[in-house]
Amino acid sequence: MNDRETFVRDTRAPVDSLPSGSWDCQVHVYGDPARFPSRRQSAYAPPRAYFEDVHRMASTLGLGFVSIVQASVYGTDHSALVDALSRGLGGKVDDVTYRGIAIVDDEVSDRTLEDLHAAGVRGVRFNFWRRLNVVPSIATFRRTLERVAAFGWHARVHVTEPELLELADEFRAVTSQIVLDHMGHLPFAGGMGQAGVPIILDLLRRDNWWMMLSHGDRNSATAHPWADSLEFARSYYAAAPDRCVWATDWPHPEYPKEPVNDAELLELLFRQIEDPAARRQVLVENPARLHNES
Repeated sequence: MNDRETFVRDTRAPVDSLPSGSWDCQVHVYGDPARFPSRRQSAYAPPRAYFEDVHRMASTLGLGFVSIVQASVYGTDHSALVDALSRGLGGKVDDVTYRGIAIVDDEVSDRTLEDLHAAGVRGVRFNFWRRLNVVPSIATFRRTLERVAAFGWHARVHVTEPELLELADEFRAVTSQIVLDHMGHLPFAGGMGQAGVPIILDLLRRDNWWMMLSHGDRNSATAHPWADSLEFARSYYAAAPDRCVWATDWPHPEYPKEPVNDAELLELLFRQIEDPAARRQVLVENPARLHNES
C-alpha cells in the first residue's frame, strides 16, 4: 500500500465562515481493511482515511451536512458506508448530519436498497470512468435509475471527457435528477473551447442536470490559487444556479499534487462564487433539495 497521504490532517477553518447548514456533497470513507477489504479489481489501494478523520475535517470547516459516497474500491459492498452512517442517531454526529451515496447494479436486491435507504443513502453513483473498473452497462444504468426513483434518490455520473463525448446522447435522454461530478473532469488548460464544454452546458440547460463544483484544484494546470478554474465554475453556475453543489472530494484519492488543506477548497469556491446569496444557494439550499432534506 502507498503510505503517501493525499489529505491534510490538520484542517483549518476557512477565512470566511460558512452559512449554517452547509453541505460537502462528496467525501469517501474507508474502513479497517481487516473488516472492510477492497475488491480485487480495485484501481487504487484504499487510503487510511476513516470516519473519525472526515468528521474532524467537517467539524473544523463548519459543515452541517456531509454526503459520503461509496468508494469504487468496495464496488457494491456497502459495509464500510453503512458502518460510517450508523455512527450517530439519524445519521447525525455532534452537529454534522451524514447521508450516503451508493453504487448499485443488477445484483443489488430490492431489500438491500430498502436497507440502504433506511441507513441514510439518498443517491446512486455511476462510475463510467473506465480506469475505476466498475463501469455499468447502459442497460444496468437505465434499470438502476428506474429502481432508485422509487426511493426519491438522485443519481451522479463520474466521467472524463472521452466518456462524456461517448455518452452524451444517453445523458440527454435521462429524466432523473442527475449530477455531473467534478465539473466533468475537464482539464482547465484546454480552455472553454474544448469539446466537452458545450455538451456540459447543453446538459445544464435541462432542469434535471446538476453540476458538482469540485476539483477546481485537481483539474487546474496551475498551483494555488487555481485561477484557471474561475471561468469554468462561473460559466456552469450561470447555466444552472439552482442546480450547482460543492464538494471537497476528501480524502482526494490518488491526488497527483501536493495535498491541499480542505479550507483552501472552500476559499476557492468563495472566489468562484463571490455573492453571499449565491454561495448560500450552492452550499445550503441546492444540496438540501438534492438530498430531499429541505
